[in-house]
Amino acid sequence: MSYERKWRNFQKLTEAKEQSQLTSKFQKKMKARRRRNDIYTRPAGHKKIKSGSPFTGKMKRFGTSRLRFEGLQEKIEADTLKSFEVHDTLDPQLWQDDMLDPEVSKNLMTIVNDFLNDLSFDVEPEDITLTGSLANFNWSKYSDIDLHIIVDFKEIDDDEGLVTDLFRNLQTNWNNRHDIYMKDYEVEIYFQDSNETHLSTGVYSILRDEWVVKPEPEPASIDHANVRKKAQDISDRISHIEKMMADDEGEEVLDAIDRLKAKIRNMRKSGLEGTGQYSVENLAFKVLRRSEELSRLSDLKAKAYDQRLTIPE
Repeated sequence: MSYERKWRNFQKLTEAKEQSQLTSKFQKKMKARRRRNDIYTRPAGHKKIKSGSPFTGKMKRFGTSRLRFEGLQEKIEADTLKSFEVHDTLDPQLWQDDMLDPEVSKNLMTIVNDFLNDLSFDVEPEDITLTGSLANFNWSKYSDIDLHIIVDFKEIDDDEGLVTDLFRNLQTNWNNRHDIYMKDYEVEIYFQDSNETHLSTGVYSILRDEWVVKPEPEPASIDHANVRKKAQDISDRISHIEKMMADDEGEEVLDAIDRLKAKIRNMRKSGLEGTGQYSVENLAFKVLRRSEELSRLSDLKAKAYDQRLTIPE
């Protein structure tokens, strides 16, 4: 099958799933925030909303970097860093004698089966796993139920890049459409390539009802000062990109966003491969995610992309 045909098939598989409205609490929150930050329909922004015309006056900034940073500092100090505390037990809402609650396990398997049955092609998972902080001792109110569908991507198609894009879109569309909580934790689906190294100290097979990697409680030595410093540095860079966009620097904005996203990914990866889940780099990443700085960066990319492709009258 040619690449073009594969891509058309990929688009057909995902287009239908992209039509649903955004209904989750997180999406509603993001929509409200985008509305507050919208410079396109405010004074000095769009003058002709329907035409999608670009800026006809001096654009206002999206927000105040100083206020954003103070908000980030407050979250880091008062809440986020405390969420990294290590507990003596796994979350008792989900675990009974180190085994996943049967009702939770049953519902998670139902979710995966319904999801896979809804696809227009066959997927035979090698395993269905629960991983992340809820399969470990560092669970908190910020945790999600990370439901991983383990698949050999090469069995789907030789073009692994295409398969990766396909699965990423399918999982994103499912996560956007559904708002399922179990014991106060939101369920998030992910496809994981069985050939990919997965760095986690806690992995539970829901399919086999047994631990793949059983976690061990370990005292966390958290370098609060450096976690805060590294998170602050990334937050400052996001604010700088906001200023670039406000100054209408165009193409440079998207390049800066892509570079920063790559830096954040590499930062977390190096931390996990180095000193593990309590590394400065990984905890800084979690601070940025939990304080919604990463969402702010994603919003900027979407706005910059739309602005770049808008054609004025």
